[in-house]
Amino acid sequence: MNPYDLFLLGKNYLSHHLLGSFLNKDSNDENISTTFRVYAPNAKFVYVLIDNDKYLLNKIHHQGFYETTINKNLEWFSYKYEIHTKNGTVLFKADPFSYFSEVRPLNSSRVYDINNYKYNDDKWFYNKRQVYDKPLLIYELHFGSFMKNYNDFKNYNEMPDILIKYLKDNNFTHVEFMPLYEYPLDDSWGYQGTGFFNVTSRYGSPKDLMYLIDRLHQAGIGVIFDWVLGHINKDDFGLHLFDGSYLYENEDEFLRENITWGTANLDFNKGITRSFMLSALTFWMDYFHVDGFRIDAVSHLIYHLGNKDNGLNEGAINFIKELSTHLFKKDDRLIFSAEDSTDYPLVTHPVSSGGLGFNYKWNMGFMNDTLSYFELDPIYRKYHHDKITFSIHYAYNENFILPFSHDEVVHMKGSLLSKMPGSYEQKFANWRLLMMLFITHPGKKLLFMGGEFAQVAEWNFKTELDWHLLSYPIHDANNKYFKDLTNVYLNEKSLYQYDHNPKGFKWLIVDHYDSSVFAYLRASDNDFLVIILNMTPNRYDYYEIGVPYRGKYIEIINSDRDIYSGENHFNKAPLKTYLEPRNNNPYHIKIKLGSLSGLILRYEKE
Repeated sequence: MNPYDLFLLGKNYLSHHLLGSFLNKDSNDENISTTFRVYAPNAKFVYVLIDNDKYLLNKIHHQGFYETTINKNLEWFSYKYEIHTKNGTVLFKADPFSYFSEVRPLNSSRVYDINNYKYNDDKWFYNKRQVYDKPLLIYELHFGSFMKNYNDFKNYNEMPDILIKYLKDNNFTHVEFMPLYEYPLDDSWGYQGTGFFNVTSRYGSPKDLMYLIDRLHQAGIGVIFDWVLGHINKDDFGLHLFDGSYLYENEDEFLRENITWGTANLDFNKGITRSFMLSALTFWMDYFHVDGFRIDAVSHLIYHLGNKDNGLNEGAINFIKELSTHLFKKDDRLIFSAEDSTDYPLVTHPVSSGGLGFNYKWNMGFMNDTLSYFELDPIYRKYHHDKITFSIHYAYNENFILPFSHDEVVHMKGSLLSKMPGSYEQKFANWRLLMMLFITHPGKKLLFMGGEFAQVAEWNFKTELDWHLLSYPIHDANNKYFKDLTNVYLNEKSLYQYDHNPKGFKWLIVDHYDSSVFAYLRASDNDFLVIILNMTPNRYDYYEIGVPYRGKYIEIINSDRDIYSGENHFNKAPLKTYLEPRNNNPYHIKIKLGSLSGLILRYEKE
């Protein structure tokens, strides 16, 4: 079957090889001409506008494909399509399949040679493994506000040395970039895209981004892209109403219009829409070597407008299954995660087992319950004990990522630190306790930038992170705590081997409502750790914890140490076991437990 028919039927996952602008070379590999090809079935005429010149495209397929070849090397030239529709209107559109664009507020496409970048990340792909029983600690990053050159953005190719060192120092295994395809308005953070094959020109060229990803891979750091699959920006130069018709969108006004976001929903019952998005994600894997995608607003893909009352979005559900099957065939080590707040079943189960096809889902329940618990004055926490315990009831229904994402630290919600109650010092103690729960709870981890050093102010995309805070002893000490805690995470198999299997978790103390103390065990095949969390300012010289085995229990990290700005109430010597049952366990230990503190004990046989 020819590629045009495959595109129309939704089976062309290389549509970017069919449509767009292409540089043609001679036998000496020199560019000698440029071809433009576009799909616009509702067009009467199509022109391409380049500088002050205007070229008519010829209709090459009865279904609405147009093409022209210009005998010039037009690399780096800007262009737009002038589309004369059958109803008499004239539209000026950027190329939906272009690889590069002018820097906003300009919005023309640019001819770009996407080929011939030489990657040096073979070792990364050779050694990469599936992450289900491996540590996964993701740093969610907004490229434009992580770090700046004075008031201007850093270029992609300025970032490798800075970013690699920082990620390594803080023990992150992956970086998740908020959208880096093209979008017109900085304020949207990339979630209202106009160029899904198009690297945003704010931060440099496509090959600059290739270089950054290549370097990250060489340093052993995976790269995940945030992606909006279901809806598009409505700016007049973009994909919306591309040829004057709802070409890629849902034709039904009620199902199409996202009032909240001001966007238009795509219709995945259409073959061309399926081919478009299938090709877009394939493109980023092939050309940019990305290791995974986080799909935004999956509730809107499962239910029309994200509302059960509107019924299942069958077209989108079927497309997700088709897409995941295709992507996992390309790379079965892919991370394909859903930002989904619904109770739709089997989201992270394989399509072959009746699932939706993602392999990870954001645990929005854990995030909401945990943050609402920590925002409480500790005196009231005993009345909300279940906000900490409930998440275990469903922790193994799906493969979960625990997300403290950008959405939790914007729009007057405050930073993680500022959510915490109490005095200045108690806010940091609560933050350290929150990080202990986050790192030791079953599930993989995602943290938005700034959370690792307890940034005080909520995120502002217009400025860089408050790096000056690291010159203050309390922030430096708390960042040291985060580094030490995540180092424990990377090196203790008990904290990740059975993230998705209940055999790796056991409650030791679950019903101490009045003291708001929790204790649980995380286990691997060969060993286990005991985690104790004290959620109030009360301090204990001896707190009895029931344990399953006789032996030594050695404290390996305690959030109350003075090196972390704590009160230094910790357990110096290995803790011995007492042959007296506590909390349905045959033995118990007696520990020092500091105010608003968490600690991890490693078990050793006697």
